[in-house]
Amino acid sequence: MAHENHAHSHEPKGRDRAFAFGIALNLGFVAIESVYGVLSHSMALLADAGHNLSDVLALALAWGASVLGRREPSRRFTYGLGSSSILAALVNAMLLMLVVGGIAVEAVQRLMNPVPVATMTVIWVALCGVVVNTATALFFLRGREHDLNLGGAFLHMAADAAVSLGVVLAGVGMLYTGWTWLDPAMSLAIAAVIVGSTWGLLRDSLKLSLHAVPPRIDTELIRGYFCALDGVAEIHDLHIWGMSTTETALTVHLVMPDGHPSDRFIAEVANELRQRFGVGHATIQVETGDERHPCALAPDHVV
Repeated sequence: MAHENHAHSHEPKGRDRAFAFGIALNLGFVAIESVYGVLSHSMALLADAGHNLSDVLALALAWGASVLGRREPSRRFTYGLGSSSILAALVNAMLLMLVVGGIAVEAVQRLMNPVPVATMTVIWVALCGVVVNTATALFFLRGREHDLNLGGAFLHMAADAAVSLGVVLAGVGMLYTGWTWLDPAMSLAIAAVIVGSTWGLLRDSLKLSLHAVPPRIDTELIRGYFCALDGVAEIHDLHIWGMSTTETALTVHLVMPDGHPSDRFIAEVANELRQRFGVGHATIQVETGDERHPCALAPDHVV
């Protein structure tokens, strides 16, 4: 047991180290790729640089949210700061969309007015991008199955390696065909990839910021579970929301005419919610249904 605690105590340090290395490596590459993108007149390189810059911002936001999420609850923030991960995801998605807009406008202009491109520069710099993004992805290889932040970072950087590979292919295509339109066309393809990968993040983070039920949670399944419990006549005031991108909270009133069952009953229900439905923070209120003292929150439309 002592060994397990020791290992867990080092997880945050290892996670912080992975984020720090990933940010430093990608930030250095963004600077190099931007300079060579301007010198070679390559819109594809500049588009990829913008994409990689958004990755740096995404890693920084995820890292900051990870650090804030480990802070203890306070009198002012009684749930702690775990919900900062939702804000980080929302800001990240909005920044990505802004980057896409700039890339798309410039790429269309380049398609209408082609510019000669230094293809060998494009190829070599993009190859460096493949190496950098692959190396960054490897930083998040360990523990990605158990940590959504690490898993998301790993998949994001692995996808970026594929995007950089696409720029390499565009450079090779221009080298052998002389088709300069391949460069802005590839930047548009990169923009499409960013939109495709970002839309779901924007949608889900916006919903979570409005206290929507997390996508992985089935409200009706949970409602059915409560209604089937022994001694429960009805339920009301059921609310489910995301406390962060990984933690889910729930409140519910159980009408039990025979009175409070026991603390054991509450503990078993809370454990079932955690193990079966992924709800880690449940608050359960038991009522007897006394008509002389009705619950003001009983109607479904009341919150």
